[in-house]
Amino acid sequence: QVQLVESGGGLVQPGGSLRLSCAASGFTFSYYAMSWYRQAPGKERELVAGISTAGGYTNYADSVKGRFTISRDNAKNTVYLQMDSLNPEDTAVYYCNAVRAIGGSRMDYWGKGTLVTVSS
Repeated sequence: QVQLVESGGGLVQPGGSLRLSCAASGFTFSYYAMSWYRQAPGKERELVAGISTAGGYTNYADSVKGRFTISRDNAKNTVYLQMDSLNPEDTAVYYCNAVRAIGGSRMDYWGKGTLVTVSS
């Protein structure tokens, strides 16, 4: 059974930091590119950061560049999102995503999300 379980969300003051984790099981983690998305109240889900299968390539939304860092540990089947200098606009539910394209098909898994609230 495929599972992506996010953790590490919570309430943090502006300027603070949080580290999100996403533990994967039920599939070969190292074969999948991993991403973090977020969805704020009343807004569409947006890509925050992505990382390639071996971790050699990363990409970030412009709004988080220089503040967030995505990483992965294939030995632990876990992807992380280090979030620094948080501001209220970062408040959202953060989702972990795993994706793999094989030929003409795409396998796409999602976690249930973890809530991050940035407020004083």
